This record gives sequence, C-alpha cells and structure tokens, in this order.
Amino acid sequence: MFIHDMQQWMLPIWLGTWVIAGSTGLMTACMDKKIGFVRWHVAALLLPVLAAVAGLLLRAIGITMGPWRTDGTGWLMGLYIALLGMVIQRFAIRYLQGDRHYGRYFGWLTWTTGAASIVWMSRTLWMEVASWAAMDAGLVALIALAWESAPVRAVTKVTISRLAISAMAMAIACLWYGLAAHSGDIAIALAHVNRLPPIVRMGVALLLVLAAIVQAGGWPFGRWLLESAVTPTPVSAIMHAGVVNAGGLLLARWAPLLSASGPWPHGVLLVLAWLSVGLGSGILLVHVDYKRQLIASTMAQMGLMLMQCAIGAYDAAMIHLILHGLFKATLFLRSGDALPRPEQALAGPRSTKPSSALWPAIFGAMFALVYFAVDPHAWVRALSALMLGAGVSLVARQARWTQEGRLLGLATVLIAAVISEGLRAWLAHTVRHLAPGIQAYAVTMVWPIAAVALLAMLGLVGVLITARPDAGIVTRIYLWLVHLGEPRPIAMETHPHHLHRFEQEAALR
Repeated sequence: MFIHDMQQWMLPIWLGTWVIAGSTGLMTACMDKKIGFVRWHVAALLLPVLAAVAGLLLRAIGITMGPWRTDGTGWLMGLYIALLGMVIQRFAIRYLQGDRHYGRYFGWLTWTTGAASIVWMSRTLWMEVASWAAMDAGLVALIALAWESAPVRAVTKVTISRLAISAMAMAIACLWYGLAAHSGDIAIALAHVNRLPPIVRMGVALLLVLAAIVQAGGWPFGRWLLESAVTPTPVSAIMHAGVVNAGGLLLARWAPLLSASGPWPHGVLLVLAWLSVGLGSGILLVHVDYKRQLIASTMAQMGLMLMQCAIGAYDAAMIHLILHGLFKATLFLRSGDALPRPEQALAGPRSTKPSSALWPAIFGAMFALVYFAVDPHAWVRALSALMLGAGVSLVARQARWTQEGRLLGLATVLIAAVISEGLRAWLAHTVRHLAPGIQAYAVTMVWPIAAVALLAMLGLVGVLITARPDAGIVTRIYLWLVHLGEPRPIAMETHPHHLHRFEQEAALR
C-alpha cells in the first residue's frame, strides 16, 4: 500500500523538484555573479536526479497528471538529462567565473535541461510540442548570451532559422496527427495508428523525420551545428549530449507510426543519415580544430543513431544516445587538455614509419565476421558488426604505430572490443527492462541490408583514400571537406596576434 501511494506521488514530486531547480536558477540569473548562491543552485539540481531514481526504482509507470504521464522511457531520460545537467553546471561554476553573463548561463542551462526532461514525460501532443520548442528556445538563449560578439550574432541567427524548421515540422506533424486521430493523447493516438489513411501516416512520419534530422544537425541542415564552436564549453556539452540527440528519441517514441508509414520515411531517413555519417567523419579527419572535430564527430554519431532508427533498431539507438551523450560531454569538458604546451606545439614532429591500412582492415573485418556469425539471421546485428569492426580496425592501426609490443597492443584491442560488446549487451537488457516501450520494430529486410551496404561503401572509400593519399581525386575530396567544415567568415572570432603571443610564451619557457 505504501509503495502504491508513493508511486502515485512520484510525478508531482518530480515536477516539484524541477520547479525548485528552476526557481533557484531564476534567482541565480537575477543575482548574476554571486558564486555562493550558484553553489546552492547546483546543489538543488540533485533533487530531480533523486526523484528520477526513485521513479525508476518504484516503477511509477502510467501515473497521469494533467498533460503529463510517466513511463519507463521518461524516467530513464529524466535521470540521464538531470544528472548530465547537474555535472555540467558543477563544472561551469569555475569555468564561467568572471563572465559578464555568469548567472544567466545557469538559469538558461536549467531551463534547457528541464524542458528536455519534460518532453519525454508529455502525455498530450501540445505539451510535447511546447516542451520541444522550450528546449530549443533555451539553447538559442544560451548561444545568444554573448550578443555583443558579431560571430555569436551570426551563429544565433542561423541556429534560430534551422531549429525553427524542426519545431514547425513537429508542430505540424502533431496537429495533423491529432486531427486525424481525433485525440490529443499520444498513447491513445498511437494505439490506433493503423486506422489512419496511408497519406496521413506517411506525411506525419516524413515531418517527424525532418524534425529529427534538423535537431541532430544532419545533412543538409548541419550548418548551425558546425558553427556552434563559438559557444562556451558547458553550452557545447549540453548541446551535444542532451539536445541534438533528442531527434533519435523522438523517432523512437513515434516508432509505431514510423513502422506503419510505408517505405518512404525509412528510405529518406536512411539516406540523409548516411550522408551525415560520411560528411561528419570526413570533416572530423581533415580538421585540426579540436572543438570542430568534436562537432563533426557528433554529426557522424547522430547519423549512425538515425540509421539505427531507419532500420527499426530503436533500442540500439537509445543505447547509442545515452553512451554518446556521456562520452561527448566528457570530451567537451576535457577539451582544455587538448591544447599542448607552447614548447610542445612548436617542436618538430616525431618521425614515424608509414603504417599500412591493409592488415588493420583485415583484422577488423575478421572480428566483424566472427561477431556476425553468432546470429547470421539478424541483419541488425550485421550493422553493429560493421561498426564494431571499423572501430577495431582503427584502433589496431594505431597499435601498429608503436615500436614495441605490437602483438600485445592488438590483443588489448581484441579484449577491449569483447568488453565493449558485453557492456552494450548489458545496457540493452537494462534499457529493455526499464523502458519496454523502446524496442526493435520489424521492418522490411531491405533497410538493414541497405544500411550495411552503405556503411561498407564508406569504409571502402576510406581504405582507398588511405592507400592512395596522393591521388588527384583524394586531394579534391580533402579540400572539399575542409571547405565544408569551415564556418563562414562572419561566424569566426579573429585573433591576429595569437600565434605571435604563443611563440613568445614558448620562448619564455
């Protein structure tokens, strides 16, 4: 009886914790640079984390209050986003100290993470749209805080223009679907998806695909993401770990509609996501700016996540979402370590022997084949095998650059791959247990096969480029990727004396 009563109270308690956190965030924004109160605000962010943990442990599922309803997915994402937001704001206490907008950053970070959490607890279509728009509005406000900077103004404008497309597409999709289903309740509307006309299902699904692609910074809408490097590190961390990956979860939540919408939404999503993987990976490899490398990596990773959605592997996409968010937030918060000391940066490069790409590629292919052979009838597993094999190949190539202990390095790569697969399997079991609504939906076999073929094509192109780096077409591809990854001149901060000061600092050491 006690547990049942607590289950009924968990939703209002969870909403109340966000009200408290939002109130302290508002007070922090008003008090601006009082660091003592900022610490109290960050401590208050622990309340939504504890409430989400309690909701998961008590299995408070199906509790309804106004436009909100609890489910396993909502509690899991609420915990993930609240914990991520608390860690990032804890980091920002010292990182942003001295910034003229110090307090406002904490207020808008809290707004953005709170709205992102409420999206996945929304029961009604209008609440989901409103929460989605509020999340994007918070991100825009965070980018625009340094409005006195001309590059920030330029990036803010392009971000508004792109995220407005995402919000409008989602609003039209929800309005169209609600009118066709004669219900504003998401669960009720999705339960009767097969009764809707095919044109409604396909049209709404295409609109949702558009909203997800834009939100994830995928091609051809990725300009706003590539130019977001001007934002402070905590803003970049929350953007890449908690906002851009919302597109994959949106598609997972609407999986019953997508699975019944016909081939066009799956095909469009697969092709656009694949192009995002290729372009993001290429920009990552040719650019030397560390933060831009991380942004390009996000573009590629989000493409992979959306490809998983295109083949119906929504449970795998959710695992990818969580792991990528934690990994990318860590990389952004540690981005300061990527800057070498001046004397290291100005020192001559170490001589290294050229490394062949053939044997690492063969090693990765063998690992992928063994992984796939465990269950050769599951083509979704083939996609995982391809990605895992590519990762093993890349790390194996790095191991071959060492002068000693190459065999030990390759053995370490193999052991690490096995451990990572075990972790993935455990996470998959945990996600299916905590969020049974996120599952794999059966799709036509052509989509998993097409996904594997498209990614294999990218891998083959990469091998050929590595084997013939001096070819004319490789040079053109290189320059094209450099140009594509560069921000517009108006979106760049200029530091004409930076290199001179860097040399002076090195000389003083």
